[in-house]
Amino acid sequence: MSTTMCASCTFFKAHAANTAKTLKGADLCRFNPPVSQPEAGAHVLWPAVKSDDWCGHFEKDIEAA
Repeated sequence: MSTTMCASCTFFKAHAANTAKTLKGADLCRFNPPVSQPEAGAHVLWPAVKSDDWCGHFEKDIEAA
């Protein structure tokens, strides 16, 4: 596994509750802000990613001492 994949990024957030058919197994990227939906009262959506995806915003996740 490469160290530049989403799963090792500080902006990666595992999202086990996501069961939507089109996003099944998808996690969340917290680098970009969530996107609002056109319907009034709809929830906002964070960008969906897979743990083995990667992008140019990668920042290595470091554990607190």
